[in-house]
Amino acid sequence: MKPSIQPNSVSTAVAGASGKPPAVSCRGVTKKYGEGNSEVLALRGVDLDVYPGELTLLVGPSGCGKTTLLSVLAGILNPTAGDMVVLGTRPAGLSEARKVQFRRQNIGFVFQQFNLLPSLSAAENVCVPLLLSGWSRRKAMRVAVPLMERMGMTGRLLDALPTKLSGGQQQRVAIARALCNHPRLLVCDEPTSALDGQTGRAIMELLRAEALEGDRAVIIVTHDNRTFGFADRIAQMEDGRVAEVHRQQVNATAASGFQDAYHFAPADPAPLAPNISV
Repeated sequence: MKPSIQPNSVSTAVAGASGKPPAVSCRGVTKKYGEGNSEVLALRGVDLDVYPGELTLLVGPSGCGKTTLLSVLAGILNPTAGDMVVLGTRPAGLSEARKVQFRRQNIGFVFQQFNLLPSLSAAENVCVPLLLSGWSRRKAMRVAVPLMERMGMTGRLLDALPTKLSGGQQQRVAIARALCNHPRLLVCDEPTSALDGQTGRAIMELLRAEALEGDRAVIIVTHDNRTFGFADRIAQMEDGRVAEVHRQQVNATAASGFQDAYHFAPADPAPLAPNISV
């Protein structure tokens, strides 16, 4: 039986693989849009813990609140009610200016459509968050280039414009950009949805390595069941709530299903996480 989140559990309980308390803890978090007849309750009392050194997936049907929850966790949207602690800080108690500073210093974003600036080279795109923080271009490049090389982006690729890069290469640039500030929390929105099997597997391996090696928390919203084998936890969302959390032991066999999914008929591969819908 898969474990369910207990609404009244203590958010500071040590239960992560790293033996550390949660990087993100939500209790009763709600998000409402509109008023009166136009009111929409996108989140309906979310309880969730996300741990450092782990990769957590948010899955569920379209419209269940995954992207809204990701945006709330990342501080892009403010929750309507509930208690949320991110990296030891309650964002609700910060001014708007302090929230921006907190995000810039602690949270990295990887977007589904990459969101690279078309007029900048790959390396310059990675530098953008550092430049916004007041770094000189030279100093920012000294951080960006080694980071990109670790992602397999070397030589002429550093100077290439985004339109000259493949989808996988653009996603690597986007990941490097998200990591340049050494964030303790990395949030990703559908990072593999537009990628082929081999490239998607490489991207998931990168993201998992960043969770383990950097002892950072990685949260990924996905509809892509090929990614399930890479996750330490899979949080199933339904109707604006986290219905249950499936914890699993990651292994190479499970993760190999990512590439296999493109070489067999859809009915052939065994599901990586039974009874979890996307």
